[in-house]
Amino acid sequence: MSDSFREVTSVSWFGRLKRSAAGILLGLLLLVAMVIGLFWNEGRAVTTARSLAEGAGLVQTVSADRIDPTLEGRLIHVTGPVVATREPTDDLFGVVAAGIRLERDVEMYQWVERARSDGQVKVGGGEEVVTTYTYEKEWSSSAIDSGRFKQPEGHANPGMNYRSERFQIPEASLGAFRLEEPVLDRIGGARKLTLDQEMIDAVRASYRGPRELHVTAGGAYMGPDPSTPRIGDYRLSWQIVPLGPVSVIGRQTVDSFSLYQTVAGNRLLMVETGAVSAAQMFADAMTGNTILTWALRIGGLLLLMFGFSLIMGPIAVVADVIPVLGRIARLGTGVIAFVLAVLVGGMTIAVAWFWYRPLLAIGIVVAALAIAYGISRMGGKPGAAGARDVPAG
Repeated sequence: MSDSFREVTSVSWFGRLKRSAAGILLGLLLLVAMVIGLFWNEGRAVTTARSLAEGAGLVQTVSADRIDPTLEGRLIHVTGPVVATREPTDDLFGVVAAGIRLERDVEMYQWVERARSDGQVKVGGGEEVVTTYTYEKEWSSSAIDSGRFKQPEGHANPGMNYRSERFQIPEASLGAFRLEEPVLDRIGGARKLTLDQEMIDAVRASYRGPRELHVTAGGAYMGPDPSTPRIGDYRLSWQIVPLGPVSVIGRQTVDSFSLYQTVAGNRLLMVETGAVSAAQMFADAMTGNTILTWALRIGGLLLLMFGFSLIMGPIAVVADVIPVLGRIARLGTGVIAFVLAVLVGGMTIAVAWFWYRPLLAIGIVVAALAIAYGISRMGGKPGAAGARDVPAG
C-alpha cells in the first residue's frame, strides 16, 4: 500500500463565505482574549520585577552548617552539596543510581501521519483543495493513535506498554537543612546515565516482555534488530540528576525551605545548580522575567493580527469571485490587520503600564503610534513636493 495519497475536495463560494463569516466570531473572541492577556502579562511582569527587587534587598546569605533560629521566616540564601540517604529507583527495570532524580526516556517506533493542503481559488469564488497525506515511520515518546489516520489501513500502531517516567527521592539534605519536594523538583541538570554491568544485568533480569531485549551501556532496545527498527520496537535510555552543589533562596521554615511571600505579591523559592551567589540568582530571575514578558508580548501581537485577519476574512472571500482581486484584498487586509494589531496591542500595553507604572505609559503610546503611522505610509506614493518648478521661457 502506498505511503501517501491525495484527496481532492471542492468548496463553493457560498460555503467559503459562510465559513469566513463564522470566523468573525472567533476573531472577536480572540481579540478580547488577547487584550486581557496582554494587560495581564504587563501586570505579571511588574509584580515579578518588584518581588525580585524586594527579595534582592532582603535576602541574607547564611552557612549551610547550622540553622540560626533568629532567621525563622526570613528570606535566606544557602549554598552547599546535596546529600541523600536514598537512591532513585526504576523498579520496572531494576535501574538504581546515586542522584536526586532518575528519568526513564521511552520511545516507540510508529507510523506518523502528515497532511499538507494546497488550495486554488477558481473563477466565481469556489476553491479546490488538494490534501496530500504522507505516512512515515519515526521514533515517538508518545503513543500515536493510528485509528484517527485518514488511511489507517497498513499504518497500524500497536499500543504503547512502556512510558517515560521520573523517579525522585522524597528528601535530601543541604548541610543542616532538609530539602523536600518543592526544592528537589526545581533542581535540574539531568545527564545521560551510562549503564554499568550491574545495571545491565538488572535490566535483563527485570524484563518480562515478549520482544527480544538488547541492553548496552547506552540503554535498552526491545525488538529483533536495533539497526533495522520495526513498528512497535522500543528504545529506552535513562538520565540522572546527580548529587552536587546547589544554591537555594527561600523562606527559612524550621530546618527547611518554603515559599517566601513578598509585599509586592509574588512568592519566592529559587533553586539553581552549582554554587551561585544570591545576586546572580536574582539577576538570572530578572533576565528570565524579561524574556518571558517579551515572548508573551510578541505572541499576543501575532494572535491579535490573526484575530483581525479573521474579522476581515469575508472581504477577501467576496473579492475571490475574481481570484486576482482576492489576492489583492488579502494583501491589503493583512497590512491593515498588522497595523491594527500594533495599535491595539500597543495601546493595551500602554494602558497596563499606566495602571501599574504611569511614568512609562506616554513613551509606549508614542512608540506604538509612530510605528503604525510609518507602516501605513510605506505604501503611499511620493508627494509632489519633490518636483522642481520649470522656469517659463
